[in-house]
Amino acid sequence: MSDKKYVAFPGRLVIVGFGSIGQGVLPLLLRHIDMPAERVTIVTAEPRGRDVAAEYGIRFIEEALTRDNYRTVLAPLLAAGDVLLNVSVDVSSVALIEWCQAVGALYLDTCTEPWPGGYTDPNLPPSARSNYALRESALALRARYPDGPTAVLTHGANPGLVSHFVKQALVDAAAASGVPAEPPANRDGWARLAERLGVKAIHIAERDTQVADSPKEPGEFVNTWSIDGFVSEGSQPAELGWGTHERHFPADGREHDFGSRAAIYLLRPGAATRVRSWTPLEGPYHGFLITHGESISIADYLTVRDGNQVRYRPTCHYAYHPCDDAVLSLHEFAGKNFRLQSRKRLIVEEITKGIDELGVLLLGPERGVYWYGSRLSIEEARRIAPHNNATSLQVTAAVLAGVIWAIEHPRRGVVEPEDLDHARILEIAGPYLGDTVGVWGNWTPLQDRGRLFSEDLDRDDPWQFKNIRVV
Repeated sequence: MSDKKYVAFPGRLVIVGFGSIGQGVLPLLLRHIDMPAERVTIVTAEPRGRDVAAEYGIRFIEEALTRDNYRTVLAPLLAAGDVLLNVSVDVSSVALIEWCQAVGALYLDTCTEPWPGGYTDPNLPPSARSNYALRESALALRARYPDGPTAVLTHGANPGLVSHFVKQALVDAAAASGVPAEPPANRDGWARLAERLGVKAIHIAERDTQVADSPKEPGEFVNTWSIDGFVSEGSQPAELGWGTHERHFPADGREHDFGSRAAIYLLRPGAATRVRSWTPLEGPYHGFLITHGESISIADYLTVRDGNQVRYRPTCHYAYHPCDDAVLSLHEFAGKNFRLQSRKRLIVEEITKGIDELGVLLLGPERGVYWYGSRLSIEEARRIAPHNNATSLQVTAAVLAGVIWAIEHPRRGVVEPEDLDHARILEIAGPYLGDTVGVWGNWTPLQDRGRLFSEDLDRDDPWQFKNIRVV
């Protein structure tokens, strides 16, 4: 693996949170950004990862950031031109972004995080617990800081990397369809290209097949990445960008009465909602409709308007099949009425085999479905990057690329993944993504649906459904 330095950075870097993603991204940052280790500080609520920090000579501060202390804790550590990398849970992204704008520091996170309780407080209506609401609260900062230091929102694997996969998939599909394949120059160009290609829906289609040497036990939640993060987002309402081709609204679907109106939510948690999808290696599968920011931001970004009227928008949602032990963990979690198990086990070193097949699936083009993404094995992940498994490396590679882009573009204000240069991000992240491929297929959501029991489906138009929920 090359140790190429993409950028020299004279400032300081503070990493908030040091779980699986923090530990995995640290060696990549030191490998590819020209900066001394003594200018890096970790601030985290747990002792976990202290040995990894010591391995690289990094200052380690064990202190949880709260509403009351975050300014006091961060003030000695960051100033104008420095970078705050937020890979924590239970620390408000909006609060940290506002603080960074005030002091002049750059910022990047992997999701828009609330303070504790923001995902699950029963006193909050479902709309207020949604990623849609969190996104709108972060985007509201754009007007307040139009030329402020760059703050990159939600730039992990997904949300984040998959938005760049979508752009590359659109270019590939255009080339295969005889449509001019030059990457569009702006948001309107990308949206019109998706419309011209007939893209009806975009799935973030992921299948994780990693297996550990010891199986999940009763009363234990096992996962290949942050268990707290997965449980939090799985407990939020299921959310999806809502396309203009849709004709049958879900019975428990609800619209928001504020913001872009690009997405809807369901009155049930994502961890209890299954959707059908497809990846090239797995084939058809059932995934979880876990809420993610990209489901909203991609649908919003690819919207075409005639004046105030929306003419075109694709449906967009996550279709996640985690590792099999995580599926069992979710089943047990749901059976206990969404109360987390007493034990948590993040599997990294104990993984014996498997891959994470993460990509985007374009549905609707005349030629068929097109999946573009990363196939990364545990063996390859271990060969090229320490302290990572296949799942975490897809995230940390995107974090690395986003931090470098922010350093290269320090005065862009608040931006989403769709606002970044997809070619530059894929250039930096690509060496860590294993096999990055595009594959055409002939799968549709109706394929084999009536094999055991007949359903009232319109097979002349596989994008319209009769008498069934769309999810």
